[in-house]
Amino acid sequence: MTVADSSQPGSPEPRWLTGPEQEAWLPLAILMSKIPVALDKQLQTDAGISHFEYTVLTQLSSRPNRTLRMSALAELTGGSLSRLSHLVKRMERHGWMRREPCPDDGRYTNAILTDEGLAKVASAAPGHVEAVRNLVLDALSPADLRHLRDLGHRILNHMDSDALWPPPDHSPG
Repeated sequence: MTVADSSQPGSPEPRWLTGPEQEAWLPLAILMSKIPVALDKQLQTDAGISHFEYTVLTQLSSRPNRTLRMSALAELTGGSLSRLSHLVKRMERHGWMRREPCPDDGRYTNAILTDEGLAKVASAAPGHVEAVRNLVLDALSPADLRHLRDLGHRILNHMDSDALWPPPDHSPG
């Protein structure tokens, strides 16, 4: 029995992928697995941090006052609030972040990037950017980059129209 033959009697027929859809989806699915692993390896080797840690640090580095609510930071980094809380606790021990009650609404907690955290992300950034170039960007033409940007925005907005996307245009540092 194949996957296509496995639907239960009386259940609606699944919307199986067409040939062209599968040809587009499979490389993307493989990239979604390979790129994070490669970026994580580079960051662990060069900076001693994970890709998730780097993502958290860069999100905060690009925000006004290097501050963001924990719930918003979890959404932007694709992590659960629980996972983020554990990570921030470790980062606080390194002196890279601190948490404070949100002055606008005490029910929330803000994550704040410290000067030490900013220095950490600044030292990790050159190697990370080079890895991004080597893994993805160098294989694309300027037209490809525009298409990739547009497709990424379209997919992200389709997935969650209320998402905090696109992020504000602030360079790290």
